[in-house]
Amino acid sequence: MKNTIKEKTGFDNEKYLAEQSFEIMNRMKRFDNKLYLEFGGKIICDYHAARVLPGFSPDVKVQLLNKIKDNAEIILCIYAGDIERKKIRADFGITYDVDVLRMMDELRERELDLSAVVITRFDNQPSAKIFKNKLERRGVKVYTHSFTKGYPTDVDTIVSEEGYGANEFIKTTKPIVIVTGPGPCSGKLATCLSQIYHEHKRGVQAGYAKFETFPIWNLPLKHPANVAYEAATADIKDVNMIDPFHLEATKETAVNYNRDIEVFPVLKRILTKIMGEGVYKSPTEMGVNRVGFGITNDDVVAGAAKQEIIRRFFRYSCEYAVGFVDKDTVERAALLMEDVGLKPEDRKVVIPAREAMAEGERKKKGHNAIFCGAAMELPDGTIVTGKNSPLMHASSSLVLNAAKALAGIPDSVHLLSPASIESIGRLKADLSGKKDLTLDLEETLIALSINAATDPSAKKAMEKLKSLKGMEVHVSHMPTPGDEAGFRQLGVNLTSEPNFITSNLYIS
Repeated sequence: MKNTIKEKTGFDNEKYLAEQSFEIMNRMKRFDNKLYLEFGGKIICDYHAARVLPGFSPDVKVQLLNKIKDNAEIILCIYAGDIERKKIRADFGITYDVDVLRMMDELRERELDLSAVVITRFDNQPSAKIFKNKLERRGVKVYTHSFTKGYPTDVDTIVSEEGYGANEFIKTTKPIVIVTGPGPCSGKLATCLSQIYHEHKRGVQAGYAKFETFPIWNLPLKHPANVAYEAATADIKDVNMIDPFHLEATKETAVNYNRDIEVFPVLKRILTKIMGEGVYKSPTEMGVNRVGFGITNDDVVAGAAKQEIIRRFFRYSCEYAVGFVDKDTVERAALLMEDVGLKPEDRKVVIPAREAMAEGERKKKGHNAIFCGAAMELPDGTIVTGKNSPLMHASSSLVLNAAKALAGIPDSVHLLSPASIESIGRLKADLSGKKDLTLDLEETLIALSINAATDPSAKKAMEKLKSLKGMEVHVSHMPTPGDEAGFRQLGVNLTSEPNFITSNLYIS
């Protein structure tokens, strides 16, 4: 098999883990052994970082917490508005409130100490109240923090009993308090500052620091890894910039992003008023980010980051089609892609998927069916394709073809008999009245697992499914819920064209 970018690593996870834990412990000691550490990004399953930095473990932050668990506890924040509008975590296809539940379960399984959940900017939103009730009735300590009075300009009000003092103090016992959430704008910073205000009122000289993976401060501003961060946050309009405060203080260039740079003068004034002294000279100094020192092969990282930029463009294009984002988000993603000299077709699986669709269109012989094509890149660089048929979706055909290719099974061998597929289709029609009798990917995977009990070829193919994790996949039409769920189970990197598979408004 020939090597591909996918098979190479460009990041030393163990070196990063050692440096990052050392840096955090040092920062804690600087503040009388009480540090509120804001965790940016995803605390569990950081798939963006894993895609951009081949070799980076998606759960490296949990690994980090395990190294310092005797000294650390966790506060989870979620913005009430995200609960109310049912904001989605795209890589799991679940809402932010459900993701908080998932995070809590995983933290407990790893025996990590969760202190509380904070619902931020709470204003009695109905969905947020239901979420609070649900947690409290399961024995979880929940706090609600309202919008901080006076923020961002009136520092005297912010740092007073009317501002941070109006929030209930969250009791913590360990020297490091990790403050995190399901995504950006969850209210982590306000929670940290509120806690520090209360700690100082109690005579505890607590401090603040920020742990953010991206942008990588010691890489060039236009490095693809940093541009990939801008692409990932195009919907909230994050822009990378040279940190002017760091440049003035140290004469060295460092990359940060607009929100941290814009808020720094206010944050510096707030911390100075609480602590009685200026703690940091720049937002970069405020961070404890050592991820740049874990990069071992810049070419591999740059190549992986460029592919992530294209993936983000396709994702936003589809989210625009279904109404989740505005047109300017897609235009921003397209501009970032062009800035690094890329086009959608630089994703290797795009053209084969389009060609598979076109081949189906040529063969449809006058009937009105919509044809869909799908393509996957295997570990050796081979491209496998699939098309929809009267029996199964293109995604189903693609995965079966990929499994057969990896297992060395001839293309002519049926892993699922046409009779069994038709039987499942009739069951769907009889029980649910569905008109689409073809198998989606989720149904196909279940059917394959059943058939594997008696068919050696199906068993052999099923055993290869785990090898599809991390493979690149492109589909000519937006996947149905069953196809998307199947791809998520397989762990592939999925993109699609912003085309609907049907003219129906409701797709089940």
